[in-house]
Amino acid sequence: MAIDTPYRAIFCDLLTDQTLDILPLRDVSIDDYIGKAGSLSGTIPIPNKEIADRVKKVREGRTAVYLERGGDLWWGGIVWTTTLQSSGRGVLTLGVQAATFDSYASRRRIRTDAISFTTPTDQLDIARRLWAELDLQDDPSVPPEEGKEPRRLGITFGNEKSPPDYPLRTASWRNGDETVYLDALEQLASLEKGFEHQILVYRDPNDGRRVRQLRLGSPKINNGAADLVFDRPGSILSYSFPYDATRGGTTALARGASTNANAGTESRPIYPAKQQLATDLLADGWPLLDLSSDHNEVTDTLTLDSLAFRELDDARGTVVIPAISIHLGGIVPPALLGRMARVRITDEWFSEGLDTRYRIIGVKVTPPERGRPDTAELYLEEA
Repeated sequence: MAIDTPYRAIFCDLLTDQTLDILPLRDVSIDDYIGKAGSLSGTIPIPNKEIADRVKKVREGRTAVYLERGGDLWWGGIVWTTTLQSSGRGVLTLGVQAATFDSYASRRRIRTDAISFTTPTDQLDIARRLWAELDLQDDPSVPPEEGKEPRRLGITFGNEKSPPDYPLRTASWRNGDETVYLDALEQLASLEKGFEHQILVYRDPNDGRRVRQLRLGSPKINNGAADLVFDRPGSILSYSFPYDATRGGTTALARGASTNANAGTESRPIYPAKQQLATDLLADGWPLLDLSSDHNEVTDTLTLDSLAFRELDDARGTVVIPAISIHLGGIVPPALLGRMARVRITDEWFSEGLDTRYRIIGVKVTPPERGRPDTAELYLEEA
């Protein structure tokens, strides 16, 4: 990373968040999304032994990294892999690959019987309970020592609620099934009238400490009151509208757990009697295009119907995720995910002018380096 860059990489202990060092990071790229973990990649140059000793503090699986821009945290996550390399001329570098704190849920498995909701409960309360269990860093099979504070990852929680007309859920997971926490979260979130989840990082405005907060939104995560406005000609450098019918569909069926009551019979997954149909698209002339998904721990056909409904609702007909590339300036805030963007484009294709509101669901930032401008690519979803 160039010396005059507005960014700096802060490496910290994962559990205590104590700063280990601020190190130069070159060839940096970061991205973040609603619905999946984001990533960071970069290279730390190691010109001498002094820097080498400092870089050795970066330990994969135990180190957090934040990318700060102008005093604001734009990205935070866990260093999962590093690659020490020496060139033919003896130049040493350490390649760093990290993923947002959401990725931690994919590395943990449910090994407790304590997560059980037999009474219908708000789905967001269940999601918070899953993350609260994730947050604890002590062996759940060992009673805690009296007077000793449990170790935690340091996730904070809000008090979001689902809309009043949304269904309450029952859910439970058993010790021994080795269910991945992320799979449990996604299974719950993917139901009809589900929710979105994301780990947001920011500095506390009162004391400046770094915060890792679980954000929940039912049905969507929305952030900010005023729309961000992007124009072409203007702040939009380039745009793309990829239309993809291979990812969309007009029917959907979700399959569940396999049943094999008789050892002498074939094991088959359960599935609803009828598939979900996009009847309006079919009436408009679309062909049958089938979507299918497997949910090996679901044993209820009503839940499978709900999962298929959500899948079809998210991928009706043609899937399109527009993207715009913009210059990053002072008017662009760090917490972009969930913000509403008003996109106005006038050119040969949009000769009468496009003026549409979108929700920002993904961000990819490329910091300035070697004459390259400070830019961001925003991935959009029509509001």
